[in-house]
Amino acid sequence: MSIFNLENKTAIVTGGYGHLGIAMCRALASFGANVIVAAKSADKFNAAFTDEEKKRIKFVPIDITNDTSIKNCFEAVNKTYGSIDILINNAFVLKSARPENVSREDWNYSMDGLITGLHCCIREVLPFMEEKNGKIINISSMYGIVSPDFSIYDKFPEFFNSAQYGASKAAIIQLTKYYANYLAERGVRVNCVSPGTFPSKTVQEKKEFISKLENKVPLKRIGQPEDLSGTIVLLASDASSYITGQNISVDGGWTIS
Repeated sequence: MSIFNLENKTAIVTGGYGHLGIAMCRALASFGANVIVAAKSADKFNAAFTDEEKKRIKFVPIDITNDTSIKNCFEAVNKTYGSIDILINNAFVLKSARPENVSREDWNYSMDGLITGLHCCIREVLPFMEEKNGKIINISSMYGIVSPDFSIYDKFPEFFNSAQYGASKAAIIQLTKYYANYLAERGVRVNCVSPGTFPSKTVQEKKEFISKLENKVPLKRIGQPEDLSGTIVLLASDASSYITGQNISVDGGWTIS
């Protein structure tokens, strides 16, 4: 198991108290990493993790739409831990609507919160990963690979999948390849994870909607946050020392065809 060991590694997970982020943080901590949840709300962080978990999982504020906030976050983490070994770009902000109702302002807001913020996080973390065996993991989506099945939303317009979401997630996959090539000579590996259907607990209360999703998945079930744990630990550890520029779909087979 030593190949997956993350002892003495420092990992930042943006949006780490969200539906998927919590599982990522717990997985990294379970393999020994010092984990920093970089997000906006200390209250949400405190509600997401137990006191025992907070011995290894800490909170540092960040606003991924603000360059100064990003810079301050990474500087604070580096000052405390001496380096940043792992960055998981998981946070995003989005204003969702049907395409004909998306204004230029809402489109730009979403792109800023989905792809621009991710780029800025990579830019600002690099001084603390220079000439080191750093790992950057970008979180995309299966909707960066395939178009939604819009029939799923006929009875559930509140869950409609927006155009800017899929466009930005596709951009994340390409940006991953770009940075993987650009940073290879510095020893920084950059990879991407594209989750499939991982509806929140609130969405899971809509049983008919969940049934529609499950029928689209070859494995016939929705994803649970813990289903991402193995892939996250793999890409964060030396087990993936010869993997860079790749997108790994964790989607129960949704994007097979």
